[in-house]
Amino acid sequence: MQNILKLKTINELRDCNFIIPSYQRGYRWTATEITELLNDINSFTPRAIDSQSDDKTWYCLQPIVVKKTDNEEFEVIDGQQRLTTIYLILFYLNQDYIISKREKIFKLNYETRPSSSLFLESLEDNQKINESNIDFYYISKAYITISAWFDKKNQDISFDKLNFSSKFKFHSRVIWYESIEDDAISIFTRINIGKIPLTNSELIKALFLNSSNFNEQDNKLKLRQLEIANEWDRIEGSLQDDRFWYFINKERKFVNRIEFIFDLMNENPDSKDKLATFRFFSKKFRKPSNDILSENWNEIKDYYNRFYEWYKERSLYHKIGCLITVNAINIKELYKESCSKKKSDFHKYLDEKIKFSLRKISVRDLQYNDTTEVRKILLLYNILTMLSSDKDNSYFPFDLYENQKWDIEHITSIKNRVPDEKNRKQWLVDSRTFIDTEALAPDSHDLIDRIDSWDESEESFIILFEEINNHFNQHIKLEDDVDSLFNLTLLDSTTNRSYKNAVFPIKRKTIIDRDKKGIFIPICTKNVFLKYFSSYPPKISFWTQLDKENYENDLITTLEKYNYIEN
Repeated sequence: MQNILKLKTINELRDCNFIIPSYQRGYRWTATEITELLNDINSFTPRAIDSQSDDKTWYCLQPIVVKKTDNEEFEVIDGQQRLTTIYLILFYLNQDYIISKREKIFKLNYETRPSSSLFLESLEDNQKINESNIDFYYISKAYITISAWFDKKNQDISFDKLNFSSKFKFHSRVIWYESIEDDAISIFTRINIGKIPLTNSELIKALFLNSSNFNEQDNKLKLRQLEIANEWDRIEGSLQDDRFWYFINKERKFVNRIEFIFDLMNENPDSKDKLATFRFFSKKFRKPSNDILSENWNEIKDYYNRFYEWYKERSLYHKIGCLITVNAINIKELYKESCSKKKSDFHKYLDEKIKFSLRKISVRDLQYNDTTEVRKILLLYNILTMLSSDKDNSYFPFDLYENQKWDIEHITSIKNRVPDEKNRKQWLVDSRTFIDTEALAPDSHDLIDRIDSWDESEESFIILFEEINNHFNQHIKLEDDVDSLFNLTLLDSTTNRSYKNAVFPIKRKTIIDRDKKGIFIPICTKNVFLKYFSSYPPKISFWTQLDKENYENDLITTLEKYNYIEN
């Protein structure tokens, strides 16, 4: 047996007997909340959903969570504030008729405050604020607010009270969530501390597992429900794998990640309506049947299976992941394209999308401050480098790329980024370790001695800082080229900021140490600092002009398939 979830009109509540349990606080809605509800209903206009039926749109109130008792009553777990307000509005509307013609209203029975039930049934048109107890005070105040609202509206000749009554009773619905859990207090506690909010996915799950969708014999019905529940859990469990999740989803966060698929299926998204996706599916199940259930569940599985197919094919994984990461494609559009194209054509389509996303970028002109474009180029460069070898089975971790902060890092140290006072001594000590005394300039032959005897003054540090940078940059022509793309690489911010604009060999050592610990270092960044672009034997402590030129050539060669590079 599953939780029951439905959309019920206000009129469908009329035969219900509700019990407000002792753990619920008394009624506390304010005049502002009541007035907003009345205004919303008054301004709402039901419209035909389609030309094929008489169904119309409805105004939807927030959920009512109940549990059925052995006496066929409903214990209210969450929503007693809404129910009380609904009761007060219905009670007021009933006063236009003589007692024998009044419509039936649902019962509200307060477990520990029976006098409140009697008070609700004895309200008067000229009700005064009753201060006998806190419940009477808020209930009477609410009823006065409702009366005053209608009194004001009745002065407007365009206001139609009968029309309002019809909209409220027949075109306003509550989300009816009937729980089968035994411990109602536990449910109430979890709902009210926000641990189990009624999300779209939970509400939709109840729609799919509602027994009214099945027209099979009991044993087959239970088997089908179990099958869908197991498939649901399998899909959700798979999407909880961050490597899979961040490959298809860059920003949106969900408690239950299967909701991402539901949102993609929703043809009428509304960013202001948190339950828009549930409403979309609820309309599909207006006339529940096995066929409707199967059709919609199969579409959900089709989305998931397509995403998982992309995830498992390495080339698709990297190209799609790259496009999603740089916001170059809408995944719903991508799904539709993949359904209509042969596999080979789909690969071509992805290549064209990558080309298009880079169409306005001139690689040779990119500078450090062109953050978005540089990041996009370096990301693609890393991904294409990984794909260039058929023997490489590694996968770029889009989850780490999304969840960590990433910097664009200069390969060589930058002279205008002087370490702050507290880091200067350590910077000198680290740099001293890698100074090649045989390669020191004639006017710097005593550099080691001056580092050892540094007087900790800012002036002397600036001189040492410049000399040390000149030493490690002596094999490269930087000049105005220090901020060009070909002196930049991609690095996580923790690694980057740990070495405080260090000289090249310190950066190299840091990269190696973190790589040994299993920390992800992008392959092209690793290639730079492990000297893969160097001729043999490499100058380990220096980033040379030849290294830079080889790096530049490799970057351009790797990207030239996408035909946007200006020669």
